[in-house]
Amino acid sequence: MDACYRFDIQNRGMQQTISFVMIMRGSVLQELHWFKQSYTSWFLGDYVSRDGSLYTATPVDPVFILLPIFEEARMKKRNDLGKFRQLDEIIFINDYPGYQHLMSIAENCMRVVCEIKEIGSSMFFRLNDSKVLAWLYCKVFQLKKALCSLDNNYAAQDEKYTLAEAVSILGEYVKDEPWLMLLRDHLKLNLLEVTSKVPEAENFLTNTEHNPVSSTLLQEKGRSADKTKRIGKQAKKAKVETESRNIREMLSRACRKS
Repeated sequence: MDACYRFDIQNRGMQQTISFVMIMRGSVLQELHWFKQSYTSWFLGDYVSRDGSLYTATPVDPVFILLPIFEEARMKKRNDLGKFRQLDEIIFINDYPGYQHLMSIAENCMRVVCEIKEIGSSMFFRLNDSKVLAWLYCKVFQLKKALCSLDNNYAAQDEKYTLAEAVSILGEYVKDEPWLMLLRDHLKLNLLEVTSKVPEAENFLTNTEHNPVSSTLLQEKGRSADKTKRIGKQAKKAKVETESRNIREMLSRACRKS
């Protein structure tokens, strides 16, 4: 198993603390998630662990994490593009020591969004808005492609709705201003226009008030939707129970083999 270590970073841009695992071989950064359902346990041979929580680690692009401090470090003002800074000046921040764990990978990963000047043996970095926008543009279309491959509903719906969903996912890691605003402008994407369907629904309901046939159809549709929802819940419950049985059987077989 590859050597790794765990550390926390207080994300300066999103004002939240995130846990990470760095895998030493290949310098792979993974975001650590903790998940727990009520009344869950783990069966370990003849022993039952009361703590049924689960940790998962998923690869994450370090640029998402480093972007806020590189943005601040350049000290951009209006038409002034800002200053070039050395990596240690940018990353070693007294109140945010977690960023120091990314020093070994920062130089390579931040080239994609920065201008770089080399003076002698020293390298100086400055965040570049156009490069950041191009990087975000690639990310949003990678997300869009992934969403369509994972769920047929995304593949069937209008492209702008899928793009809006992809931008919303990026919003969990990137500040709305300036980055998401620039991205939405570049994509000509109005999230309020895309996500808001209330006016259409209100117009439809208003029209059915004076149309008994439409009103009856609406009621039938509502009853059908409720029935479908109940069936869906039952199927989901059955699926969860089946998956739980499969997990228990798998653990039992593993324990017997050991």
